[in-house]
Amino acid sequence: MKSSTRRTFFGMGAAAPALLAAAKTQPGQEAGIDYYDKLGVTKIINAAGTYTMFTASVMPPRVQAAVALAAKHPVRLAELQKKAGEYLASKLKCEGALVSAGAASALTLGTAACMTVGNRAAMELLPNDVQSLKNEVIIQKAHRYGYDHAIKNCGARFIEVETPAEYERAFTDRTVMCHFFNAAEQGQISRENWIRVAHQHQVPCFNDAAADVPPISNLWAYTQMGFDLVTFSGGKGMRGPQNAGLLLGRKDLIEAAALNNNPYDETVGRGMKVAKEQIIGMVAAVDWFVGQNEEEMQAGFQRRAERIAAMLKDVPTLKYEIVTPPAANHVPHLILRYDQSKVRKSPLAVAEELRNGSPAIELNPATGRTSGSAGLVSDENTIVVGVWMLEPGEESIVARRLHEVLTKAVG
Repeated sequence: MKSSTRRTFFGMGAAAPALLAAAKTQPGQEAGIDYYDKLGVTKIINAAGTYTMFTASVMPPRVQAAVALAAKHPVRLAELQKKAGEYLASKLKCEGALVSAGAASALTLGTAACMTVGNRAAMELLPNDVQSLKNEVIIQKAHRYGYDHAIKNCGARFIEVETPAEYERAFTDRTVMCHFFNAAEQGQISRENWIRVAHQHQVPCFNDAAADVPPISNLWAYTQMGFDLVTFSGGKGMRGPQNAGLLLGRKDLIEAAALNNNPYDETVGRGMKVAKEQIIGMVAAVDWFVGQNEEEMQAGFQRRAERIAAMLKDVPTLKYEIVTPPAANHVPHLILRYDQSKVRKSPLAVAEELRNGSPAIELNPATGRTSGSAGLVSDENTIVVGVWMLEPGEESIVARRLHEVLTKAVG
């Protein structure tokens, strides 16, 4: 049910200039220096999405304000992590929660927790002296991906399986965890069966769902499904600090993950420091995100995509569709295709021209490529526009620049 106090993504973005201006007028507050300009760093329009290389999302004003306020006061880090975790666990309907230094850090800490739970002395053994510890992680071969190293950082080794029968036979006395990549596009074993078999062997299951909000309900769907640990990136759909993430799940495993993390020395996570500002920023982002109206949020993204498409309707041979990936980045994306014998510029060349233009615009990395984000079907003839990280009004700028570049190439 809609709430009259809720703000949509558009509303928050539109309010940003006024809120930030008001913040600058507070008595005794020094006006900030634009260090991007001072350092000569190019600001971009993000028509890609929540990618780390493009600094992910922009925090909403209320999250920015919470971060700024947190920076003013020292606190005890362990107390802050504990109380933030308790609050988040209650909010997200799970036993335990930890703010991590991004989702990749949560993968390392969660693996460390599974390897050392109930054995504090073992924490000093990771990653090199693990011969006495369980360290085998079962994973579907189709779920191997670019973040494997975060798990291997603990001294873990992967045992690959493909069929349900192979999965059943893979468990040994060294099996410590079963890992599932939530946005994997292949794999014969479902989430439910992955959990069921692991729990029959009393082995915890970890689900990497880093980019898999929205929908908002995913924040509790997978722990309630039975996964013992789940991670989400903080700087993507939740629009928290980019260097923050969430590790959610079983209370004993979350407590073990915290002991493997900073500020504790001689642990694999000692360098994965999360500052007080990022912890508060993550809590504020969760508060903001769960208060959004899901239907209005998605409708707003759909309208942005439709506005861009409408401004390109006179580009010869251009056709479009709006696609929402099933898991990761589950928001509308604009897909553009055209006859390159009529518009003589490839999608990769279009992306390069926008990247080097003024203003600089980054399109989704799937543009002009046969591989990209999970669930986005692309090829060398496709332009992919990620609309959800655009600030209000930027969709018109993106459309205008695409129109200029494409019509200039008509021949």
